[in-house]
Amino acid sequence: MSTLRIAITNQKGGTGKTTLALNLAAGLHQRDRTLVLDTDPQRSISQWAGMNEAGDLPEVQHVQDNADLAQFLKGSRKHRYVVLDCPPTLQTTTVGDVLRNVDIALVPIQPSPVDLWASIDIADEVKRATAENPRLRAFVVLNQLDARNSLSRSMHEALAEFDFPTLQTGIARRAAYRNAAMEGTSVYGLGPRGKAAVCEIEAIIKELLK
Repeated sequence: MSTLRIAITNQKGGTGKTTLALNLAAGLHQRDRTLVLDTDPQRSISQWAGMNEAGDLPEVQHVQDNADLAQFLKGSRKHRYVVLDCPPTLQTTTVGDVLRNVDIALVPIQPSPVDLWASIDIADEVKRATAENPRLRAFVVLNQLDARNSLSRSMHEALAEFDFPTLQTGIARRAAYRNAAMEGTSVYGLGPRGKAAVCEIEAIIKELLK
């Protein structure tokens, strides 16, 4: 069975990129062998995984440069799933190189038109990558959703500016995601405290794998 490579990317910081990457990888790891590639110089996901004592997270490898990336991608074929946490910038060639070598790109965005408009450049980067990588599928993932507030008309209009769809499942604003990071685990490792968050991650995975 071939390897499924998923990149989590947005040039805007603070969108929940690393949180989505770590928890998505943890959910995929429940299914089959999974590798996380940390291409972000800040190394947030490596530090998070480094706190893990239970041994229930997938392997995380830090990627130092584009040559490193090519080597890791070549060696990742023994894994069923590979999740790549991308840097929050388009000022280097890393994101473009990643997008040209993955199957799925997820773009987490907080549900405000301002945040979405600040993320438009990543849509152009995806479009350029798709020209060289026609298998690439991209999706917006709404993050930090508040169940009490529906998406505004302006948000729907802003989402329409992207050339790729939004996943039906979004990520709610939950303490479980923050607690998992503080405890060096995923929401799967929180037990009953993470149940609602696990349901969200599972729904995202089912959308991606169907």
